Amino acid sequence: MNTNLQGKVIAITGAASGIGLACTKAFIAEGADVVLIDRSASALEKVCRELGSKAIPLVMDLLKADEVDALLARILALTDGRLHAFHANAGGYVGGVFAEGNPNEWDRMLNLNINSVFRSVHAVLPHMMAQKSGDIIVTSSIAGLVPVVWEPIYTASKHAIQAFVHTLRRQLSVHSIRVGAVAPGPVVTALLDDWPAAKMEEALSSGSLMQPEVVADSVVFMLTRPANVTIRDLVILPNSVDL
Repeated sequence: MNTNLQGKVIAITGAASGIGLACTKAFIAEGADVVLIDRSASALEKVCRELGSKAIPLVMDLLKADEVDALLARILALTDGRLHAFHANAGGYVGGVFAEGNPNEWDRMLNLNINSVFRSVHAVLPHMMAQKSGDIIVTSSIAGLVPVVWEPIYTASKHAIQAFVHTLRRQLSVHSIRVGAVAPGPVVTALLDDWPAAKMEEALSSGSLMQPEVVADSVVFMLTRPANVTIRDLVILPNSVDL
């Protein structure tokens, strides 16, 4: 029998825009209380005002280790000690020709896409291990499964995430904690802002970009499977993407 999200508490990073915001709306529509984690206080205030009492803002910079280390305590203080699922969604994007790239931009993206995921998941695990249940979802990418020639550093970061999800899932299964990756193809978000204009126009005209709500529906599907079922990887592609 499938489960539901009614009365559950879900925390999600990068929640004020894009996939994170779409997932937040979908979780709330399913009856969950959602802790929205984002570095932008103004964006969180606006979003939570629009979404109502089930949207709980938590301002945090995931690139600051001391803030992430306090993540669990801050979540539990906002939710009367409850946390059922954690969605490590925040990420950055850098594409382009490697030889022309900026290593400083790579470092920031790698810290956000990899290190902050490791650290934030590590922060929330004690609670889930103690209660012997929980879900961890990580926003990966099709680039984590199929190397994308236009984005070598981003692809490398998502390959690291795939390795992390697959190994962590096996470690945590003894604690009845599920771990899965949602791996979308191109999605209309701010992460694609550095795409060349011609590439973006071509993708939009050909229908090879998806809206973030498609990803949100898929994450809800992952979270509502029977307790003995794990969706290890959920790949979502526009039909016109040939990968």
